[in-house]
Formats: sequence, C-alpha cells, structure tokens
Amino acid sequence: MANYVFVAQSLDGFIASKDGSTSWLNMPNPTKTDYGYNNFLKQIDAFIIGRLTFEKALKYKPYPYSKQVFVLSTTLKNIPINLQDSVEIVNGDLKTILQDIQSKGYKNLYIDGAKTIQSFLKEGLIDEITINTLPIILGEGIKLFENINKTIPLILKSKTSYENGILTSTYKKQEMDS
Repeated sequence: MANYVFVAQSLDGFIASKDGSTSWLNMPNPTKTDYGYNNFLKQIDAFIIGRLTFEKALKYKPYPYSKQVFVLSTTLKNIPINLQDSVEIVNGDLKTILQDIQSKGYKNLYIDGAKTIQSFLKEGLIDEITINTLPIILGEGIKLFENINKTIPLILKSKTSYENGILTSTYKKQEMDS
C-alpha cells in the first residue's frame, strides 16, 4: 500500500488563497499538458480527502472524482444520494482507517486536502509527493506544510520543467535507519 500526494502550489508555498480559492491555478498553459496528472491517476485506486475538499468538489460540474472516495470527517453525516456508491465517510486513527481501506482491496491512495495531507505527514504515512510549483507569488494563503512540526527527509525522484515556468517535482519518503 502506498499513499500519494499530487498538488499545485505557488512559488511562495501556498496551495490556496486565504479564502480557499484556487482560481490562480487557471494560468495560461501553452504546453497544453496536464503536468503528469493523468498518468499519476492511473496508479491510484481511491482517494482520501478531507471534508472541506469534498464539499468544494461537490460544487464542480462535473464531479471531479472517478474512483472511490473516502472522506475523512467527524462532522459530515450525509453523502448526496447520487454518490453513495462511490463515497464513504471515515474517521478515527489514520493507521486503522488505512488498514480498513486496504482490507477492501484499495492499495494506492491519493491523499488530498491541506489538513488531511498534513495529518498524514505528521504520522509518516505519505510515501510520495508530487508538487507542481507555479510561477506566481500569492503573498498569503493556505500552506501545504503548515503545522507539521517534524523533520521529514525526502529524496528527489524526478523533476520536469515546462516552458510556462511550472516545475513538477516528485519526492519519495526516505527511509530512516533505526
């Protein structure tokens, strides 16, 4: 089982503006590329996302998730009827949640949402992180690596730069000697 992050950030490290907006991601794309996203999705069996990310996704037309979604929440009580076969609410200890998800046959998980990613990082449960850094400075907003409060050594697995200034970097977790 592996847990993956695929995210975009501003040059100054924000994944959303202060109000949670990601409209700044809609910059011109002369390369007409998806920055590896579709290939990344091919390795994913399911998503684990936070409640706020799920609520934001519900506003998109069409709904953006094509695979099973597990929503990490202690407050969400209901799933829209049209998504009840593909969305499940989960909560509790992250390691136990992962064991339950794995027992259902899901092995490679896409972890999404700032707080959810941070929680998984704190527990050492992220295996690989792909970050698309856009050449824009937001000045303030929601940081991906906020409140981690621990050192997490990573190894650069790959990097790709694009003519529009976007840099895609993939890092894997470095195993520490005991």
